[in-house]
Amino acid sequence: MSNAIASVGTAFQRSDGASAGGTYSAIAEINSITGPGMTRNFIEVTSLDSTGGYREFIGGFRDGGDVTLNMNFTRAGYDAMIDDYESADSVDYKIVFADDNNTEVSFAAFVTDLPLSVTVEDKVTLDITMKVTGQVTVDSGS
Repeated sequence: MSNAIASVGTAFQRSDGASAGGTYSAIAEINSITGPGMTRNFIEVTSLDSTGGYREFIGGFRDGGDVTLNMNFTRAGYDAMIDDYESADSVDYKIVFADDNNTEVSFAAFVTDLPLSVTVEDKVTLDITMKVTGQVTVDSGS
């Protein structure tokens, strides 16, 4: 039997930043979340005497990547994202899954793109891009 979980019930939460850790509140009407798209750089250390004629590498810096959200336009959600876009400081966010562990993926990020999408015969949406700063953590929630 599979241990996969459904995406139903997943929440994207934003910290108010008022105290250490802050109080987290869900941003309503998220349609999809992509990321964090973590990557890692490697530093080539190949030398003429490298064994077997293969290139050699050591680990370099890690990058938390980007997070993208597609969400329905609500005034409250849009205002929160504009506030985060205008902020000179990163904001703490969490993705909370509806699994047995209440798994939380936590990260700090800057909002980098905030385009509205308004089309004929469709809902108004936002396609938000965030740049993760620092480490992404995965924990069991409360």
